[in-house]
Amino acid sequence: MRRVRLPVPPRVRLQTAWARLERSLHMKRWFPHFPLALAVGLSGVAQILPSLKALRRLDFFIHVSAQDLGSLSQGFSSLAIHGVSQGIVGGLLVLLGLGLLWRSRLAWVLTFLLTAITVALQIMAPDGVHGVMLTYSSALLLTLYLARRHFQRASLATGTLFALVGILLTLGYGVFGSYAMGGQFSPPIHDFGTALYYTVETMSTVGYGDITPHTSHARMFTISLIALGLMVFASSLTVIAGPLFNQRMMRLLQPGKTRMNRKNHIIVVGDNPLARNALHALAERGLAVTAVWKMRPPEGTDTPEDLVIGDGGDVDVLRSAGVNDARAVLALGKDDSDNAFVVLAARDANPEVRTVLAVSDAHNVARMRHVRPDVVLALPVLGGQLLAMALSGEEIKADALLEQLLKLG
Repeated sequence: MRRVRLPVPPRVRLQTAWARLERSLHMKRWFPHFPLALAVGLSGVAQILPSLKALRRLDFFIHVSAQDLGSLSQGFSSLAIHGVSQGIVGGLLVLLGLGLLWRSRLAWVLTFLLTAITVALQIMAPDGVHGVMLTYSSALLLTLYLARRHFQRASLATGTLFALVGILLTLGYGVFGSYAMGGQFSPPIHDFGTALYYTVETMSTVGYGDITPHTSHARMFTISLIALGLMVFASSLTVIAGPLFNQRMMRLLQPGKTRMNRKNHIIVVGDNPLARNALHALAERGLAVTAVWKMRPPEGTDTPEDLVIGDGGDVDVLRSAGVNDARAVLALGKDDSDNAFVVLAARDANPEVRTVLAVSDAHNVARMRHVRPDVVLALPVLGGQLLAMALSGEEIKADALLEQLLKLG
């Protein structure tokens, strides 16, 4: 009999080719965080250079006279686009580019917000729109959004470090700007203590009204300081206080529940009778099991002890389920194509993990071998063989049935 090779869907082909490319280039170690960090750093340097050229003629290290202070105020205004200094934004981008190397969530949030601010400022620039920089910043903003799932590290130490650095840089921006533009405030700001007082007062949005800006540049500078302060404080509180608050609430609401130790466990993807029976059978044998369901079940429904909500075909969801330390991934969903993507994602995240792929349609058994699972669970084939043996009076052989049920990839 001539064997007919079934066509492989283009999507599966593309996923397989991409997984092979990632494994050959070891892309998990450096992509996409390293290229993005480099791109963000270049964007920051491109914004710092004009500021350095404009301030090169000022002597900061010897003496600052009243005339120099007036020149500094004019220079600060010329560097600002409606009150926001390009040099300050560029410096923050260079610093946050380093944070992206650690896949920090806080660094990604601040970088995305600053890049969005950069795009808005370039559009509103008084000297016209710079097409190259606007295109580059817009492309960087889009790339950051598409790569958002790769920046999920929320280390308390790293978040605290970047939060403190962001607060200090914003504080320095406010002190420097208010001191340089001191004559544009009423009463004028002529000393460091008053500049620090006005910066803290503005960043905290207290606004006593004892010092007020009376020029358009000073007002726009104050608006930018308020916006930057709110952005930094809100992001810092979310990243630092959020995990602590969630842990405390979980302890209060579920005092008896402990954190699952996902090590040498089995991941079962799918919410159907086959997957649920596999979960119960594995748990009865004392094996650690993690279930992955697409949707959260209704209240009162019997749920597994260790449950992850998300798409099992997403690499990040499998990583959150501990695929790097798992012994096997069972793709037991209803849809054969979804099961194929689960196996591809599992191979992408951990090439050493063993995979089992369930097939609902007997016609897809040969096709699923292109995904290269370790075992193909062919239940429809087993049912057909059992029925044929029973009706024909043939002896039912357990070894032959097991071979039909579990087809090695």
